[in-house]
Amino acid sequence: MGSTSNALGGVLLQAVPTFLFIIFLHFYLKFVFLKPLEEVRRKRYEATEGARRRAQESLDRAAARTAEYEAALRAAKGAVYQAQEKLHQQLQEQQSAELQAVRKQADAAVQEARAALAQEVEAAKAGLARDVEQLANQIADSLLQRSAA
Repeated sequence: MGSTSNALGGVLLQAVPTFLFIIFLHFYLKFVFLKPLEEVRRKRYEATEGARRRAQESLDRAAARTAEYEAALRAAKGAVYQAQEKLHQQLQEQQSAELQAVRKQADAAVQEARAALAQEVEAAKAGLARDVEQLANQIADSLLQRSAA
């Protein structure tokens, strides 16, 4: 067993430079190759995440602007509808006023026609009264002339 442990000790002693070389190679590759590679990966990740973040922020801003535009559009539509309603109401009031004016004119014309008709009736009555008297006188004269004859 002594020779086996001596042989094993010799193998281990010969393996120490290889072991130290592997440890050196590990740290060398870590600092020379893997650390810059990790830095590049980190920057790439930050760039892609930054782009994603900027894209999301842009989408959020676009959504906010869209909401603002829609709100402004709704407000504008509301204002247009209110203006139309106000104009419609003014038009109805104007038509109502014109209709009342026309009714007043028609009522005045009817009153004038009634007054004129009443005057004509009175004039006709007066004319008939005159004619009745004349006719009565003529009938009486004619009857008196017949009786006298």
